[in-house]
Amino acid sequence: MQSDSIFFLLALITIVSSIVMISAHRPIDSALSFIVTLVSIAALFALVNATFLFVVQIIIYAGAILSLILFIIMFLNIKDENLPDERYKNYWLLGTSLIVAPFSFILIDLILRSNIALKAQISEEFGTIKDVGLTLFDKWILPFELVSILLLVALIGAVILSKKEA
Repeated sequence: MQSDSIFFLLALITIVSSIVMISAHRPIDSALSFIVTLVSIAALFALVNATFLFVVQIIIYAGAILSLILFIIMFLNIKDENLPDERYKNYWLLGTSLIVAPFSFILIDLILRSNIALKAQISEEFGTIKDVGLTLFDKWILPFELVSILLLVALIGAVILSKKEA
């Protein structure tokens, strides 16, 4: 019962901070809300005893990537007068939410009727380094290598583009 209430609290924090991240006008507010979102997702990983995923979420995403995003935002020194006029942003968000809502309700109804939670048996190995490594390098080796090649090509392209401008 207590873990259910903790889950719902963390889920609520995640949803609210995600909404604030999308609807915030200033980039720094979005980035700070993004930090709250990532930390609450890490807490959800900790709640299901996925210790490796919890640590990766905190160190890599909430730590390194968000530090880089905050550094870039502060380096660019974006002022409020330089931001675009987003008069209709809230209307677009509301309209998109209204379009997505029926599909979300259908998906939630399907999940509740399928008894996924009753059938789910989480092993002791779930979320450990060994489990993630075996899954990644056994079942997902080709997509993993393709993503690493894609990132290498993007890095080389960024270096070439920055050399042309200099």
